[in-house]
Formats: sequence, structure tokens, C-alpha cells
Amino acid sequence: MAKTAGKTAIVRNLMSAPTAICRPDSDLAAAAKLMWDHDCGFLPVVNAAGTVAGVVTDRDICMATATRRLLPEHISAAQAMSSHVHACLPDDAVTDALAAMKTFQVRRLPVIDANGRLQGVISLNDIALATKGVAATDVVSALAGICAHRQLDVAAE
Repeated sequence: MAKTAGKTAIVRNLMSAPTAICRPDSDLAAAAKLMWDHDCGFLPVVNAAGTVAGVVTDRDICMATATRRLLPEHISAAQAMSSHVHACLPDDAVTDALAAMKTFQVRRLPVIDANGRLQGVISLNDIALATKGVAATDVVSALAGICAHRQLDVAAE
């Protein structure tokens, strides 16, 4: 388990906060601009109540515009976002966040409080750049799981 000064490394100490966000009614052009401005490829989509309603990635933007044949300013974040969000809490162990990333094949997790309100984001990058408190084997194991090819359900003809 990752240790920092005798303690388990926790998400709060490695997460990025504050983080750029968008709203469900934000258009994808605005989301892409935020990603460019903040040098990221992931935005939590936060609703009016302040809770995480979904996440949108740079890949989501590309796929939404390509498959709908619309300009990004004509597609809302709500139309392109993943609404099944995997998240973690600020006091979770970093090893637990890595395990979730591996299991769900994601590179980033919103960090939320007990009420679902966004506190920050922890990314594989945040963890990999930590020089203390995170075992390299844990990072490599998570990366291997994230990168594993998914099995596609193909209907028999």
C-alpha cells in the first residue's frame, strides 16, 4: 500500500483542485475551449445543485461531433457526457482510486464529497507524478488494466 510519512497516501493530497467544469447545457465548443485553456482532456459536468451529473472527455467531443455530423456548438455536454460516473472521496486511499481506475478503465476520477459535490479531480497523471507515497507497481498495474482491450458484445449473425 502507498505510504506517506507512515500513512496511507490519500486522494486529497494528490488531486487537482479547483478544476475546470462545464454545465449540462454547455455546448461542446465551449467545453473544448475549457480543455484547451486548462490543458486537460476531461471535464466534470456539474448541475445547478453543484453535484456531478456526468463527465465529458475530449474523445466524447470528437465522437459526438463525428457521429452526429454537427458542429460542436450545436451539441450540449449533456448529449455527449457519460452519466455513469465513477468517483472517489477526498479521504480515499490513492490505492483505492487506482483500483477504481483499473476496474472501470478510466484515467481520471472526479473527487466528490458525501453529497456528490465536486471537490476536485484525481488523474493517473497526478498519481504518476507523485514522487513519494505511491508505489510504482500500483501505477503500472492500474495503467495495464486501463489499457487492456475491452471485450465488445458482437451479436451472432
